[in-house]
Amino acid sequence: MVMIFTLVSAVQDKLNEIVDQIKTRREEDKVKMEKEAEEAEKVRFHGTPVTIENFLSWKAKFDVELIELRRRKQKEEEQSGKSKLTGKQLFETDHNLDTSDIKFLEEAGNSVEVDESLFQDLDDLELDDEDDPDFNPLDLESD
Repeated sequence: MVMIFTLVSAVQDKLNEIVDQIKTRREEDKVKMEKEAEEAEKVRFHGTPVTIENFLSWKAKFDVELIELRRRKQKEEEQSGKSKLTGKQLFETDHNLDTSDIKFLEEAGNSVEVDESLFQDLDDLELDDEDDPDFNPLDLESD
């Protein structure tokens, strides 16, 4: 019995050592992977240092791409045949637009009526000019 206990204890100790070694290897691998990922991230964000030569070559390429993009866009507009006119251009080309709103209101029959009698007795109103922040009594003397 004592011998079996000693053997089982020795096997358990050896298994515990093996499990500990596996755990430490896994942790070391995990730490190593994190460090590699961190270094790769640093390299990715480090990029190319900007110098005058690098910038000028990039700008030349960018300008060419931008001009080409504008040309393509302009060709597409020309090919579609539907170039949008501005409001000013519309009024300059089509003189019927000048009176179209008036015609629309006349056709609708919704004419606006103004009672002019409401505006005839404005002199009788007692308006206090002092309440007006823009009131300047010197302006009245020149009238």
